[in-house]
Amino acid sequence: MSDFITVLRETCPTPVLDATKWQRIGGDPHTVNLNAYVSADGSKIMGTWICTPGKFQVHYEKWEYCHFLDGYCVITPEGEQPVHLKAGDVFVIEPGMKGTWEVVETVRKYFVFA
Repeated sequence: MSDFITVLRETCPTPVLDATKWQRIGGDPHTVNLNAYVSADGSKIMGTWICTPGKFQVHYEKWEYCHFLDGYCVITPEGEQPVHLKAGDVFVIEPGMKGTWEVVETVRKYFVFA
């Protein structure tokens, strides 16, 4: 194996329930994190996130890449128009983004935090 390449083909992550640090502000959302990769220093994380309908107050401290596999949500940055996201969408959220994340239909997404 390479010191520079990590193959995740055989990864079987342990589900982590309701681990989000985001404040719930609507509904009764529940999350499942399946972290397939965490860097040695903990600064980079990659995996799958599943969330049932509800609304969170969010404040991003890290950059995030997302690829929605299922579901529908609305992310509204403070002072900006809502962004509607659905299955098939790929997007990036920059550090410093504050606002709300509302899951309308249960979401399943691949994510990378760096």
